[in-house]
Amino acid sequence: MTEDSGRRRRQPGRRPRNTGKMLAVLAICAAVGAGGVGVATAPGWAQADMPSEASTPMRNVSGLAAPVVKLVELGVTPTDGATGVNPAAAPSVKAVNGVVKDVVLAPAGGGDSVPGTTSADGSTWTAEDPLEFNTEYQYSFTIVDQAGRETKKAQTFATVAPANEADAAVYPLNGTTVGAGQPIEIVFSEPVLNKAAMEKAVAVKASSGQAVAWRWYSDRRVRIRPQAFWASNTTVTVDLKLFGVDFGNGMIGNSDTKVSFKVGPQRLAVVDDKTKTMKVYFDGKLVRTAPVTLGDADWLSPTGYAVIMEQERKSKFNAGSIGLKPGDKGYYPPLTVEYANRLTTSGVYVHQALKSAWGAVGKVNVSHGCVGLLPADAAWFFNNMKTGDVVRTLNTGAPAVEPLEGFGDWNIPWTQYAKR
Repeated sequence: MTEDSGRRRRQPGRRPRNTGKMLAVLAICAAVGAGGVGVATAPGWAQADMPSEASTPMRNVSGLAAPVVKLVELGVTPTDGATGVNPAAAPSVKAVNGVVKDVVLAPAGGGDSVPGTTSADGSTWTAEDPLEFNTEYQYSFTIVDQAGRETKKAQTFATVAPANEADAAVYPLNGTTVGAGQPIEIVFSEPVLNKAAMEKAVAVKASSGQAVAWRWYSDRRVRIRPQAFWASNTTVTVDLKLFGVDFGNGMIGNSDTKVSFKVGPQRLAVVDDKTKTMKVYFDGKLVRTAPVTLGDADWLSPTGYAVIMEQERKSKFNAGSIGLKPGDKGYYPPLTVEYANRLTTSGVYVHQALKSAWGAVGKVNVSHGCVGLLPADAAWFFNNMKTGDVVRTLNTGAPAVEPLEGFGDWNIPWTQYAKR
């Protein structure tokens, strides 16, 4: 799958949109591990060459001489020289017993400086915008102690390299219209180790108000669906706020993605091997009945729910795709079928039966697992059913379609669907 809608990666040298203040300032003495965020405290410059304070207004208490001005404790995140810094972690400069001014944070190689805000007491500066990936940054700032003495400082750090960037692809694609049985599928470029955190980072909203559940099939693939088919004419939005999200193993999300798709009417085709018929329902109303032929005893048609994956007006079939070679029972030479609607990755379709099988339609099963229709019914099905619509097959004696054999998610009970 490709997902070229709804995603926008920021280009180097361009400032991202202001996303608001992102993170609270870290505590001065916090120790934060990998990722380069840390603290430098009580630097040596705060203690050296301190001039006399005897004449200052603050020197008005008799007794033994002692420093009046407290040492400035400086906390800078990320620390000087840090690498692999998460671009979503807001850099900050904090001075205890002092104020911060003239802060400039910009790419070392040139480019716009990062905007930031200073706290009301002047002690803390915090970046407002996220950073760029794979960029070296340079800090410069001035610290002023309680006696008004200024010290200029400069530090550098580098953000996550391209090898540690992660993103995701979403299906259905942005702006498309699909059938009511279409689950959402997200494929991540890198393994997701903290799945609970990822589920919080991705918001799924349906205009119908339907709640959804997640099912992780691997560390990189997840499907999302409601308890029942999507309500007719629903708009579904998938908002992936992945920028800066830690996937695990040092992999960091590099972009936010929003995908919105629409759902058409609820269209369901029910195929029954006992009656050798297909009944098609639109929003619960029976609109067509057609005779069928299904898989024979050696190639039983799978039961349960399947979702139309793709449609081809003409599709080339090859027996080798199902493991048959010349001389094997059931082998057939390469051929082209009409009005093909794929139900599984292994090659189960609803399609027009071959001319040689027309006499069997509605009477006996002669296919390799596909649902065969007469020409007029096949053309109607192809023109009126869409990808994401549902085909339910009954009474063949075969197991249900596996979840990853296309979109067999509806064969998993709702109470079990969200279990990892």
